[in-house]
Amino acid sequence: MRDMSYDAVMSRKNEIMKKSVGVDYTKYEVEGIAFDYEEMMKDAGYTIDEIRKIQLETGVGNTPLVELKNINKLIKKISPKGKGARIFVKDEATNPSGSFKDRRASVSAYRAKIQGYKGVMAATSGNYGAAVASQASKRGLRSIIVQECFDSKGVGQPEILEKARACEAYGAEVVQLSVGPELFYYFLVLLEETGYFNASLYTPFGIAGVETLGYEIAEQSMNQFGKYPDAVVITHAGGGNLTGTARGLKKVGAVNTKIIGASVDLHGLHMASDNDFNKKSFTTGHTGFGIPFATFPDRSDVPRNAARPLRYMDEYVLVTQGEVFYITEMLANIEGMQRGPAGNTSLAAAFALAMEMDEDQIIVVNETEYTGAGKLPSAQLTFAKENGIEIKFGDPIKEDIPGKNIVLPDHPSKVGVIKYPLEKLRKSYIKELKKRYGKTEFSEKELKFIAEDLRISTEEVKKLIEEVL
Repeated sequence: MRDMSYDAVMSRKNEIMKKSVGVDYTKYEVEGIAFDYEEMMKDAGYTIDEIRKIQLETGVGNTPLVELKNINKLIKKISPKGKGARIFVKDEATNPSGSFKDRRASVSAYRAKIQGYKGVMAATSGNYGAAVASQASKRGLRSIIVQECFDSKGVGQPEILEKARACEAYGAEVVQLSVGPELFYYFLVLLEETGYFNASLYTPFGIAGVETLGYEIAEQSMNQFGKYPDAVVITHAGGGNLTGTARGLKKVGAVNTKIIGASVDLHGLHMASDNDFNKKSFTTGHTGFGIPFATFPDRSDVPRNAARPLRYMDEYVLVTQGEVFYITEMLANIEGMQRGPAGNTSLAAAFALAMEMDEDQIIVVNETEYTGAGKLPSAQLTFAKENGIEIKFGDPIKEDIPGKNIVLPDHPSKVGVIKYPLEKLRKSYIKELKKRYGKTEFSEKELKFIAEDLRISTEEVKKLIEEVL
């Protein structure tokens, strides 16, 4: 009988992952921290046309690009003269399970099917679970979704519980855990025991599945406006949404489109803290994922993460929880589109950025998501009040304190962004290399890899290392 203790299972991590995703990551290793990222992505084995065909088989993609006409009128009214870019949103809620995550899940489920796996598994408390369950159902596969959804008192967040119900509706077995480090251990145990395919968010084919989103945005924009978008705003958490969308845009030729990542500011709240778990109203798209995954991508559940956002991000902005709830209500009230909160993180940022951009510019928000009862602002704000969070109107950028209050804007002009310096993220990336690997000196091949990961020159990398280490 195999040793199933925590230490024994964790020591078999790479062996379990290799068997469950069918990728031998060791073949891409170059030297030290360096690996061949583009060769790994190439080995995903599917072209854009092949992925579109795979996604078409299960009804994924070809979602509409919708102009938010009434919101755009409001932006124009409150912007300085000559400002007020037009916002369009890619309505990903029209995918089978209601989010862009179907694009990722579709390729993983397809790959699992053709490789003979009996089922698929994913560890996620977000929309991805529903997407995996839905795509597994379409391919005739079983599915297990592992969620972290309760604090130690057994109290679960309305949004996560809503997503659990969605997974079960698609036929998945849902394993619900309390907050803590055991999630990854149980995930590995279940992978080993079932022999299921690991539909990780971070495999090359998972990221390749999102590339069609960027590709479609570029195509639709060119067809409708005769040009590519000036900016695409992308809710940023684990980095796959941003990485995949940006790669798709660049593959079609939209190399000058500005890639802007947006996260909800949850500074001061620890993601693995039992005390903080129910003090945050967002389970994804926030800084608790966005910053750690940007500064150390290989913290994921596969040996080498295909989601590497700093390779593509031109700007990173933060918004507050109150702004996202406000924009979610605005989208429903004046555009007639009831969509979930995570996608509206990027819409809140786009609203603020549009007021700074020229009126003839185009800004695209790359996703919407479905909204169930547990994901509505009313459910989330009621739950927040029950957990001692103050709800009030005011100036969110000046007054917001995560874990203490949620400040809804008292006027649309109060919707703003906090601009987070990319330089700060790059310095944190260097610090993580020392923390994780104990390295302070790097070979030429490693410096080249770091430069590619941070999208700067090797000389700039050397300067950063001198400053930080």
